Amino acid sequence: MPVNLPSNCLVGCALHEGSDDMVSNAGSWVGHDLGHRPVRWEERDVILFALAIGARPTQLDLVFEQCLRVLPTFALTLAQWAPDQLSSAGAFDPRRALHGAQRVEVLQALPSSGETTMHAKVANVWDKGRAAVFEVEVECPYLRATWSIFADGLGGFGGQRGPARAPEPTEAPMATVPVHVDARAAALYRLTGDRHLIHIDPSAARAIGHPRPILHGLATLSTTLLAIAEHEGADPVALRHVEARFSGPVYPGETAELLLWEDGRFRLDTDRGPALDGGRVAFAGADG
Repeated sequence: MPVNLPSNCLVGCALHEGSDDMVSNAGSWVGHDLGHRPVRWEERDVILFALAIGARPTQLDLVFEQCLRVLPTFALTLAQWAPDQLSSAGAFDPRRALHGAQRVEVLQALPSSGETTMHAKVANVWDKGRAAVFEVEVECPYLRATWSIFADGLGGFGGQRGPARAPEPTEAPMATVPVHVDARAAALYRLTGDRHLIHIDPSAARAIGHPRPILHGLATLSTTLLAIAEHEGADPVALRHVEARFSGPVYPGETAELLLWEDGRFRLDTDRGPALDGGRVAFAGADG
């Protein structure tokens, strides 16, 4: 398995439990170096990830070691140590923080097994008034990924508000696609590193207001990318860029609705409202 730290990063609830020692000025973390981390992975890690996010057994290049290719967002399972480390360092109270958004820029394809060194830093801290948004950037030769962590109660430090949200599309989507989430998805995905109890333990999920365990946000994003690629006839391994906001939970076993626009915008809806919004994606060799 990957040698990154287990992730407790959630969508729709707090991150992992940690220290109560918080800095008084969130803006002082801008540019903070989180260091370098060697990580390694094997073919079984890649295959487990693909199965967890909904790859079919017939997609041999995603699940069979003899012709295996790596879905780019697999690298996020190797990089989760970075936002966790910032929390542990005392930048924000993990019980009052949300994984608000994710951005990924793919630089080159990952091999089916190997090792690399990842570097992480705090690229920005935006002042949203009541809250601060920490942007944690992780980079290696294969990708550049940014976690946006919404930390309640740490705003008002006099910093810039940061980029405004892109407006929601006013035109009708070009397509709507059902996205079924396998009932085993969270139980499988947690084996990639994020073993927080709310993804497996019903009592832990109920304690934060959910009727049953929820799917990991990054699993929701990767599952959605597979559905987009299939609908558009794109190669899912040829992902070049994706970004999205995490707006609500997805439950294993349910079917969500994917809305697609011609310019690469997307949204994932459930019966309770959006689960992903502000989405943009581009695949090599495809428009958008």
